[in-house]
Amino acid sequence: MSKLKTFKGKIPIGVQEKISLSTNDGLTAYRIVRFDIMSSTPGVGEVEYVAKIYTTDQSGNETTSVDFSDTDLIAVNYYQDNPAAAYPAATTIIQDKETFNQDIFIYIMDAEGGSIPGNFYIELEQFSIDVNTSTYHTLKNIRSLTGPGFVFL
Repeated sequence: MSKLKTFKGKIPIGVQEKISLSTNDGLTAYRIVRFDIMSSTPGVGEVEYVAKIYTTDQSGNETTSVDFSDTDLIAVNYYQDNPAAAYPAATTIIQDKETFNQDIFIYIMDAEGGSIPGNFYIELEQFSIDVNTSTYHTLKNIRSLTGPGFVFL
C-alpha cells in the first residue's frame, strides 16, 4: 500500500536543498506525483524560474539549461510570472515516473538573473519494495555516481 509524503519550502535562487529520503534498509521507494513552484512575491516581481529535481547532488552545477539525457534529472518545472496583466503566469512541468530509494536534490534558478526566492511543493508516492528492487536502485545510484563526469579526489 502506498501513501503520499509532501515537502515544501522556500529556497534562495541557486541554492540546492537536499530532501532526505534514504532509509537504513533501503526498502522504501518513492515516485514524484506532483511538483509545483512559485515566486515568494507572486504578481509583484518578474521571474522566470527553472526548478529541477535530481537523484544526485548538483552543488556547483546549478544551471537553467535542461538536458533530458541526464539520467539523474527526474523533474523540471519552468515557471514564469510577470506583474503585467498582458503576461499571465505560465507553468510547464515535466517529471519522470522514475522510482528511487535515495535522497533527492532540488534547486531553483532564474533565467532572467533575478534573485527573488522561490517556493516549492513536492508530493511523493511512498511504497515498499523488495530486497532485489532495493539492490537494483542502490547499484543504479552507485553507477550514476561513478559514471562520466564523476571525478575522484
